[in-house]
Amino acid sequence: MSTAKSHSGLPPASHSNPHPGWGAPPWHIDFTVRGRRVPQSPVPQSIDFAVIGAGFTGLAAAAWLRRLAPEKSVAVFEAVRIGAGASGRTGGMALAESAAGDLPGLGNVLGGLERILAELQIACDLALPGAFEIGRSKSMAHSPIQWNDSGTLRVVKKVPGGTLDPGKLVAGLARAADERGALIIESHPVTKIEWERSPVVQAASARCSAGKILFATNALALELTALAGRAEPKLTLAILTEPMNEERLEAIGLAGGNPFYTVDLPYLWGRCRRDGSVIFGAGLVDADDSRDLEHIDITKGQAKDLFESIERRIHSLHPALREIGITHRWGGPILFRENWRPVFMPHPQTKNAVVLGAYAGHGVALSVYLGAWAAEALLGRRKLPPWGSIPK
Repeated sequence: MSTAKSHSGLPPASHSNPHPGWGAPPWHIDFTVRGRRVPQSPVPQSIDFAVIGAGFTGLAAAAWLRRLAPEKSVAVFEAVRIGAGASGRTGGMALAESAAGDLPGLGNVLGGLERILAELQIACDLALPGAFEIGRSKSMAHSPIQWNDSGTLRVVKKVPGGTLDPGKLVAGLARAADERGALIIESHPVTKIEWERSPVVQAASARCSAGKILFATNALALELTALAGRAEPKLTLAILTEPMNEERLEAIGLAGGNPFYTVDLPYLWGRCRRDGSVIFGAGLVDADDSRDLEHIDITKGQAKDLFESIERRIHSLHPALREIGITHRWGGPILFRENWRPVFMPHPQTKNAVVLGAYAGHGVALSVYLGAWAAEALLGRRKLPPWGSIPK
């Protein structure tokens, strides 16, 4: 993707950017087979499993469903195009556990991610050198990071984690699902579910009877998932610097490729990319609901002010960053529940529908891992976890 700047400092919008108000991330999603775009699938009259949302969660679940039960039919309904929501707009940090820490029965998230990617033969530049937890007190004796940010930021601890290319992961999961026979139906927003004996999915002007449903829309379509008013959608913000040489990366402590996040406030997270550019993220733009979230314009209001603040912080972190250029600014939807645990529960209307999301910043690895778990649960081979439900 070009890093040419418009007069606003943002990459110019194009047809490949489905939410131009959120800016353009640097990832490229290449959903092609032998150089050709995978053709649009028609909406079937009926399907065994309907997956709503073609991000990490939905695509992983679709591919895993077809891997485990190739005799079952699977359709993925996407409102815009694959990766249009959080998955194509994440920073690509693969972290262990959940935002609430290790949960009972959760298991090894990063190990599970590696296993799923290997089974589905997905190459997405996954590297797991460990992640730096950084803070303003109780630092390691020889911290590679020493930044000026409301005190001195240093490495507090190194924990399991790493990075990957989100665009390659989205495309890889989509190809894995498509090759196994799942239908991927883009530009078909699901507007309503008719909760009959067999639920009927209304997508654009089409109708599809579904045996079971997985809702994988995360911070979007909260009315459909019955999460409106029960979980908080926001837009998280990130910037990308111009590429840096090894000497400059060494000076700022990121030459080892370790992603980082603060354990105290003000919050800051980020990672280095393979070309030497660095992503820095901070700040959350408030939204009352998913509809408000979709209409946020990062060049205006609260988001504009936050970006200006983030850039001042980055230029002040270290002398090596004082004049660093910014090539991309973008936002991505994120969903929180009160206790920071993921939502992973039956839909209130029926046990034959599952709602999965609210990863609160841990979604890169967790969404793929739980997407495969959801596939197993929909097939009756695994139970949903006790920590995934929101009390009524």
